[in-house]
Amino acid sequence: MNRRHLFQLAAAAAAFRTDAIERVHAATNPVAGTPPEAVASNEDFWAAVRESFSIDRNIINLNNGYCSPSPRSVQDMMQRMLEFSNMGPVHTMIQVLEPQIEMVRERLARAAGCSPEEMAITRNASESLENAQYGLDLKPGDEVLTTNQDYPRMLTTFRQRERREGIVLKEISFPVPTLGMDDLYQRFESAVTPKTKLILVCHITNRTGQIFPIRRICDMAHSRGIPVIVDGAHAFNHFPFQISDLNCDYYGTSLHKWTYAPMGTGFLYIRKSRIASTWPLMAAEKRQDDNIRKFEEIGTHPAANHNGITEALLFNENLGIGRKAARLRYLRDRWAPRLAENPKCRILHSADPAQSAGIGFLAFNGVDPLKMSDILWNKHKILTAYMPHEEYTGLRITPNVYTTVREIDWFAETVEHELAHA
Repeated sequence: MNRRHLFQLAAAAAAFRTDAIERVHAATNPVAGTPPEAVASNEDFWAAVRESFSIDRNIINLNNGYCSPSPRSVQDMMQRMLEFSNMGPVHTMIQVLEPQIEMVRERLARAAGCSPEEMAITRNASESLENAQYGLDLKPGDEVLTTNQDYPRMLTTFRQRERREGIVLKEISFPVPTLGMDDLYQRFESAVTPKTKLILVCHITNRTGQIFPIRRICDMAHSRGIPVIVDGAHAFNHFPFQISDLNCDYYGTSLHKWTYAPMGTGFLYIRKSRIASTWPLMAAEKRQDDNIRKFEEIGTHPAANHNGITEALLFNENLGIGRKAARLRYLRDRWAPRLAENPKCRILHSADPAQSAGIGFLAFNGVDPLKMSDILWNKHKILTAYMPHEEYTGLRITPNVYTTVREIDWFAETVEHELAHA
């Protein structure tokens, strides 16, 4: 029965597989060897990439930072595996599909730049990071250092530990746009005290898309015996890097953002030497103490979701992360300088490629950003992300590789029109 079902699954894959990956592979051949910055403006190339997605063209989606559509190849793989799972879940899902997670682990680790034995597959960045945040033993009075622009759920996690266990959450502030990488590093370094027992830092923030000097912060922290958790929810497959280059202890990300994997997928990296001393969110046997898989003990869950990650990784490999990052910056730099000339607009993301990628942030002078967000959606079907904060508020703008230049221009024209009548 095992073999027969596997043959059925393989036959279904051959019969129904879309050409999304083949399209991207064919499109990359003519630009092989071309610098990513030159490919960024090659509209013929990106038109071919765009055909890999089945999306609603009646809206302009500039909130891909929340969750990105998956290419058709990923969607089709998901659907096939879900149907196969439902044929007889105890056998087809648990015994046939679930063991394939080990190949997913291997491929994810290779793409991320770590050992498979340091790679736990999770449902999102929040689950990944909370495993690390709750998994470390802290005593009353111990300080956790982070920023006041880190993701709200992660701040809430430590605030609950404050209420429950008496730890101290210490938040530092930084200006937007920033004063540079040196300033960001120095703010962390100067905030460390003998009571600092843990640091949480975003690789790239979910707000203005500010990239942090992770390696420098990790090296400084380790020289003082402090472990570092890196929130990489928006970083993996957004711009090129390897976890092995960061020197962090923990790294959590979502794969349904910039990797285009099925919704409800993510990973948690834990340095091998720290796995045994880190408690999982859900209980695991003592024999699993040193096993990265203890962080995957979440009960019954669909195998189709995490198995679909492989298809998304292949899509990204063919596309090229360098090309993707260059395209995302190109789209951002098409609307941002234009709107920066409007006296009612303020651009709060960094234009430095070393400090930013595809996330842009638009603030206003004398205009309610929530009202503007509502107008853009209700009147023009342009979807953005309203981002309130005690220090600044505005709209996060996150296009993607399927976004057209015309859509970006349309967005800028619409904002200009509405501001003229505000």
